[in-house]
This record gives sequence, C-alpha cells and structure tokens, in this order.
Amino acid sequence: MADIKELVGCKELHGKIVSPAEAAKLIKPGMTVGTSGFTPSGYPKVVPQALADRAKAEGPVPITLWTGASVGKELDGALVEAGCVTRRFPYQTNEVIRKAINSGKVAYADLHLSHCAQNIRYGFFGKIDVAIIEALRITEDGGIVPTTSVGNSNAFVEMADKVIVEVNTAQPAELDGIHDIYSPKNPPNREAIPIEKVNARVGTTAIPCPPSKIVAVVASDVKDGQRALDPVDEISSKMASNLLDFLSVEVKAGRLPKQLLPLQSGVGNVANAVLVGLDEWPTDGLTVYTEVLQDAVFGLLDKGKVAFASSTALTPSPDGAAKYYPRMKEFRDRIVLRPQEISNNPEVIRRLGIIAMNTAVEVDIYGHVNSTMAGGTKMLNGIGGSGDFARNAYLTAFLCPSESGGGKISKVVPFCSHIDHTEHDVDIIVTEHGVADLRGLSPRERSIEIIKKCAHPDYREALTDYRTRAESAGGHEPHLLAEAFSFHVRLGTQGTMKQ
Repeated sequence: MADIKELVGCKELHGKIVSPAEAAKLIKPGMTVGTSGFTPSGYPKVVPQALADRAKAEGPVPITLWTGASVGKELDGALVEAGCVTRRFPYQTNEVIRKAINSGKVAYADLHLSHCAQNIRYGFFGKIDVAIIEALRITEDGGIVPTTSVGNSNAFVEMADKVIVEVNTAQPAELDGIHDIYSPKNPPNREAIPIEKVNARVGTTAIPCPPSKIVAVVASDVKDGQRALDPVDEISSKMASNLLDFLSVEVKAGRLPKQLLPLQSGVGNVANAVLVGLDEWPTDGLTVYTEVLQDAVFGLLDKGKVAFASSTALTPSPDGAAKYYPRMKEFRDRIVLRPQEISNNPEVIRRLGIIAMNTAVEVDIYGHVNSTMAGGTKMLNGIGGSGDFARNAYLTAFLCPSESGGGKISKVVPFCSHIDHTEHDVDIIVTEHGVADLRGLSPRERSIEIIKKCAHPDYREALTDYRTRAESAGGHEPHLLAEAFSFHVRLGTQGTMKQ
C-alpha cells in the first residue's frame, strides 16, 4: 500500500493517520454514523470491518447507520452480523440486512433518496455523530475528494461532529476532478440550483471540511464490492425493444427530439438492458442524468452514442470495472458525479425534462406500482430514487416482466400488495408483451390497456373477468377488495397466482 501521507495534502492531518482499529474505537455505542457509499460504490471498508471485529471480540457496539444507498458487505453484512446496526437509512440490497429488517432486528425507514440530505440538515432524525468517508485524497485545506460515489457524503461531513477519512489507493486516481459538490442552503435562504444542462458544473471537486473536524485518517486498498450483471436475456431485451419503439413513436409525433431528452435508468439487469438497447438508436448525442452509471452507459460513452452522463455513483460490474476504469482519463471530461440530493433533485429533474425508466416488482390494472415489497410485507431493497424521478420526470416508464416463477405468477395484478408509485405518477408500463400508454386515461380505460398490452396471455382472461365484475359493482376505480387481496394471500408473495 502506498504511503498515504502523499495523498493527504493537509500537513496537520499527518499526525491523525491511524490504523482502522484505532479509528473504530472512536465509534461509541448509541452513535449515529453516516458513511459514503452508493449502490455499492465508494463506501468505507476497513473501519467498518474493524468495528465489526471489535464487536465480535468485545460485544456489540449498537449504532444507527446512514449511507447514500446500498453499500458493501463490510457495512450491511459484517456490522449486522456483529449485532452493531440497530437502525438503518435509507436503502439497502444486502441479504444479511434484509433478513434482519424483515425479522424486526433492524429498524429500517425507506426514504426517497433526494430527501435524505435535507432531512439530515433539518435534524429530523437527530444528529450525525461520526461520518466515515472514502476518499482519493485530502486537499491542503482539508477538502475530501470522493472516490466512485458522492451520495450523501457532503451532508454527512457538514453535519457530523467528527469525520473519519479512509484514503483508498485501490480506487482509480483518474477520478480526481470528476466530482461536482454542490450543497443547497436551507430555507428561507435556498436558491435555485443552477443546473440548466446535463453537463453543467456548479460546485467544487472536493467536499469542504475543516481540518479540525477530521479526527482520523486511515489507509485502505480494498476495492468496491461490485456486483456482476447477468447477460441480457430475451425478456429484458423485449422490454427494452418495446420501450425504444415507443420512444421512436414519440419522436415522430414531435413530443421528443431525435436525441431524446436526458435519460434516467435504475440499477440492475433490466435497467442495464434498456440502456444496451440504445446502441441501436438512430442518432448520437444522447445524454444521461441519473443516479448510477452501469456498464451500458460506459459502453455508450465509449461508442460516442452518449455525449455526457451525470450521476452520483459509478456502478460497473467487475468485468465493466476491469474494462473501463483503466481508461477513466478518456471518460472523465464526459462524466460528472454529484451529491444525490442534486442527481435526484425534483427541481433539476423537472427542468431538464428527464425520461425516467425504472423497474417494478408488480403493477396493477389501474397503473399503481410496487417497487419495494414482496407480498405487501417483506422489504426487498427500498424505493431508492425511483420516486424522485417518477413524480417529476417529463415521461415516466416502469418496466416489469409479465410473469415470474416459471409462469406461475402474474406480475400484473388486480391490486398491488403494496403501492410505492400511484397511478398519478406513472405514464407508461412496459412488459415483454407491449407498452400501455396511460396518459390521459381514466382508471377504467387504463385497466383495459394494461391487461391488453402488458399482461401475459395466460392471465388476461382472469384479469378481465375481475375487471368486469368489479365494474359492475361501480366506482371510479372499481375493486372487489376482498378478492383482490386474496390473490396475494393465496400466493404468499408478490404477484397473482395462476388459478
């Protein structure tokens, strides 16, 4: 590991360079800890692991854990297994913490990602005692240069009593200069965020931090725990094709420019497949304004299909990181990483006219979307930024396979078992069978479109029968509630079971 003194420009911090174990001792029971990290990139590794090791040897050190979004096993895995995490905000994907949340061992609040930083600043959730931030380096005045994500790091540094910095020499040094740190003021002093183009830079390349607030600096050489992406399968490819065909129609109708509007896409295999499909889009000069950049965006940047991409995190697969990280100098001038309160900000999303493309656990015949819960009770990952974009985008699309479980479960249901996005915020539903354009339709009209265009043929008759009988009972959005929810009771999970 390189001598990190060379990466700590502030000389007065050289005396605060300590081991991970020494830094972990600064975290006391009952503290609230905010860390860098976003799906899962740029999160601290060695200090959380040292805290978990200490807890296993000496007993749990219960803390409230805040992050930007999902993080790696050193936080949501090792700390949970060591009994250290009692409360968790705002998003996670780790199986260990998911089980702890659903068993009630960890209290979890699922939050819109754009809301986190302001809620922290307002003090709605109490104070942040310690921030642990992964950095490429520390500037001469104490500024912290982030690594592969920004997330909530700027807010944590601003509001924490103490800051611990992990300087990670395993992260690409070429990321230096890619960040754009801008923190809104609190009302009544808040100003308009001056982002009028995707490629606008309005802040600083480092997170401002008084050197006196930094209590420990730790060396790290642990890479991000990147997740592999599955190959694009037939279902995902069909959904991507259906959505792109729809966008082509919108271009011909004059509702979208040929270069489209800035694109947002969620995380995961389906989201990556949609962006891969853009390789066939007839024009170059596309732009991306989103919260995660996966392999597909790097590929589109590499081919010149995408001109510029704004995000809060780089989230390549291991193969993608191996392919593209050594070439970061080539991409640095066409990528910017912002705080998540900016990448997901409703004001900016509305101004830029984003095309939002996110995935669903299930959709119902009236256009409501479940993004977070299995069977209406078990938390999967969380709402993430999908609500930030769905409510404020120029065009909001949700993608969902029509069925799962080998054909035993319909993902188009009479009534979602849990609703994260109401029909008010959903413009388009896409499955491998087609696209339902819900704009301007009444609930009864939406139900016809969704069943006809999106449901699997094996389930259309049953869903149509339900809709017909519900309509005979009357109502603006007709339901037979006991029957609608009995689908989920019989199944015991998300979706409608084949009868």
